[in-house]
Amino acid sequence: MILEKLAGEFKLRQSQVESTVALIDDGNTIPFIARYRKEATGGLSDVTLRELEERLIYLRNLEARKEEVVRLIEEQ
Repeated sequence: MILEKLAGEFKLRQSQVESTVALIDDGNTIPFIARYRKEATGGLSDVTLRELEERLIYLRNLEARKEEVVRLIEEQ
């Protein structure tokens, strides 16, 4: 769901988002991805990659917070 949302927001192909997120999750830095992994990202700029990473972190944190709130409500 998060990957689909990112693809829609940034108007990218699903495959671009999936491969970019995989590279970020593997611990690669944005400058490294922008310079050496253009084939995987479809040539995304470092600015777009950085914005995508920031949005990814935000959406993951939001999802974790939602799950925490649901858990706390269920405990009551």
